[in-house]
Amino acid sequence: MHNPPRILIVDDNETNRDILATRLATQGYDLCQAVDGEEAMVAAKTLLPDLILLDVMMPKLNGIEVCRRLKNDAALPFISIILVTAKADTKDVVVGLDAGADEYLTKPVDQAALVARVRSVLRLKALQDRVLAQAADLARWNSTLEQRVAEQVAEIERIGRLKRFLPPQIAQLVVSSGHERMLESHRRAVTVLFGDLRGFTAFSEISEPEEVMLVLREYHTAIGTLVHAYEGTLERFTGDGIMVFFNDPITCDDPAERAVRMALELRDAVKELSAQWLRRGHDLPVGIGIAQGFATLGRIGFEGRFDYAAIGSVTNLAARLCSDAGPWQVLVTDRVLAGAEQVAVAETIGDVQPKGFSRSVRVHNITALKKDR
Repeated sequence: MHNPPRILIVDDNETNRDILATRLATQGYDLCQAVDGEEAMVAAKTLLPDLILLDVMMPKLNGIEVCRRLKNDAALPFISIILVTAKADTKDVVVGLDAGADEYLTKPVDQAALVARVRSVLRLKALQDRVLAQAADLARWNSTLEQRVAEQVAEIERIGRLKRFLPPQIAQLVVSSGHERMLESHRRAVTVLFGDLRGFTAFSEISEPEEVMLVLREYHTAIGTLVHAYEGTLERFTGDGIMVFFNDPITCDDPAERAVRMALELRDAVKELSAQWLRRGHDLPVGIGIAQGFATLGRIGFEGRFDYAAIGSVTNLAARLCSDAGPWQVLVTDRVLAGAEQVAVAETIGDVQPKGFSRSVRVHNITALKKDR
């Protein structure tokens, strides 16, 4: 709809046209005129008025036929039409309405009635335009619905895959940023944490499978909460064993500190669980090893089952430290302690040579966090 609304006045009598124009001029409409039916057809197609005040009795092409042709022209937008005529017989009114007219005014035209009818019909035009615009928007929306649904499903699937080894907030970040290439093979310094339950193998040999699964479920729940809280990357669960690394695929400034804090919280959480397990006859303390160094990282696996892995001597070292750790110990290397010394209380174990390594490694046991931290 034009602003202001555009009205085409059609009458073969110039005086009648002038009267209608004068009465509507005070309303601020955009007014234009045509002198007969044929000129009205041309003006309607070029000017696209919002409303036509259309005389019925005209030479060449009468108003009824003009109305019928305009309403049947699918190429034209909706145009409101008010028939203006001296023929007030009911049959004439019915013929005009059947031709598609929206209103009917009889001559001589009363000014108040004219203004009121014009306003009413223009409201109808505005409503019709709004409905058509909404229908067009809906059609455009529907035309892209299938594509958008496919894209959203794909995004959900990507997030679901990433959540298998990344905290939810990091998985969402990777997908929303469109940087899944960060999951491709690359080299980076990481801090790796290994943990497992002492005596679990013996426990699983003598216990019912249901009891073993219950213990693992409780243990894994505690681990999962902490991995998410410290934004670590969970590489895998292997029964009671876990491997978590920090600083990849999302980098952080304090990977060693995060690993140490998580290890101590995990130790405390398992101590609480251990009290319940002891009442059920199971003594299952946790041991943890943490190492820091370079690894090759990236997504491994096959379509339908991918994991995100860290490969290198740093992971082997963390695993060896975990194996050497006694009940409730958190063993770390010099590098890890250097990165966490501002927050951690440690005691030096000494130089040890982990199995499979040709050199000795100085090992420390993290006992607590500093009280002011």
